[in-house]
Amino acid sequence: MTTRRAFMAGLLATAALPACAGAPTTSPRPVARPLRGAAKIKAAHTSVPLRQIIADAGISGAHSILVADAATGTVIEGYGPATALPPASVTKAVTALYALHNLGPEHRTQTRLIGTGPVSGGTLQGDLVLAGGGDPHLDTDGLAKLARALKARGIRRVSGAFRVYSGALPFADRIDAGQPDHVGYNPAVSGLNLNFNRVYFEWKRAGQGYSTTMDARTKRLRPAVRGIGIDVVRREAPLFTYAKSGGRERWTVARGALGRGGGRWLPVRDVDAYAGEVFRTLAAAQGVTLPAARATGSLPGGSVLAAETSATLSAQVRAMLKFSTNLTAEVVGLQTSVGRGARVGGLRGSAREMTAWAERAFGARGARFVDHSGLGDASRLSAEQMVTILSNSGWRGPLPAVLKDIPLINSSGKAAPIDGVRVVAKTGTLNFASALAGFIQCPNGKVLAFAIFSSDLKKRAAIARKDRDRPAGGASWRRRAKRMQQRLLRRWAL
Repeated sequence: MTTRRAFMAGLLATAALPACAGAPTTSPRPVARPLRGAAKIKAAHTSVPLRQIIADAGISGAHSILVADAATGTVIEGYGPATALPPASVTKAVTALYALHNLGPEHRTQTRLIGTGPVSGGTLQGDLVLAGGGDPHLDTDGLAKLARALKARGIRRVSGAFRVYSGALPFADRIDAGQPDHVGYNPAVSGLNLNFNRVYFEWKRAGQGYSTTMDARTKRLRPAVRGIGIDVVRREAPLFTYAKSGGRERWTVARGALGRGGGRWLPVRDVDAYAGEVFRTLAAAQGVTLPAARATGSLPGGSVLAAETSATLSAQVRAMLKFSTNLTAEVVGLQTSVGRGARVGGLRGSAREMTAWAERAFGARGARFVDHSGLGDASRLSAEQMVTILSNSGWRGPLPAVLKDIPLINSSGKAAPIDGVRVVAKTGTLNFASALAGFIQCPNGKVLAFAIFSSDLKKRAAIARKDRDRPAGGASWRRRAKRMQQRLLRRWAL
């Protein structure tokens, strides 16, 4: 799902996650104000210096830590607050603000079926177009609803072509080129997205070999996907290989990693072909015969035969922050940039647009984002910049309502809540990079804004591409970072 998930024994199944509003041309926002006292960090009123807590954690690399009064911007304490480090998935909190301020919490998109001609005698006299509107949560169940609606219109066949349009948003065949090919959290991104642009690969022992299937499953449906193939080959490494040949996506997997059986999600790169095949299968189940899907680069005119409306933007970003879904972040970020009228070209251009907006709206000068999810490790953000964003966006702003509650844990790893304390924040994890940023509601009613970034960039740069799922030492480094974060949360709350 995300870079936070390690794979056991090389392969582990991951769980499936289950009319457009006009975008305002300007973003309503408070006047950005600088933090007070950021240049001269005050000593905390506690017997243990912050520097000692960091040393006790035993985390290699650099740290950028800051906590401030969210209402006044007055800094309480910090360590290396201006040090810019990879924010990882904390980036998604900025993306959420970007989208909510510019599109509004009730913003929705539509996936439509468009007919280019009239219906006569059960035949659509023209082309049928499956047109994506940028819904990041569209799944097979949603396509099944469209297939049922097509049947309800009395359509049983089309005289023309079946076309797929995904041009509502710029296309990227993956979020970050530095990730392994097979990780499900790094799929393609486009204006039409299905099942988070992943396909489910399942394998079972069959005699001396294996039987394999690919499907676009939800809890209710499992339509087979034959346009994406996979071969089991005898080798030790690499675990997977990927290529596109003859218009089809082709995978191979090392036989020695499969064991008795199992399944996992693989990323999809050719989303148009994937969504087109799945819809064609679902339509056939309703008695509607369609020709093979063809991608189209332009949206033809015609009448809307059926539409599937997305959840509200507020619901989408809440799920994005809870499950840290990279695809949702990238699609929502692109939607926002396009909705603002920016010509961004792709993910990098859209990330630059978000960076410029965060600087203008909230005073985050010097921040740099290369995507909207935090998967790319070239993004840079300091604790001071993040706390500036949080303080200026405000406890009464749109972000706290969609952030995830973070439970307090003691040094033994057990839940240890504190009466009157609530922490809402976004976590972030890459190999040898850990981040946490958000708000603390304290027993005395005060609200704090905080950011904790830790990264060992040298160790991260030294990881071979084949080892990026589970690099040596990565898990223990991450555990120590999270223990330090918890110690700091308890310290600040009290």
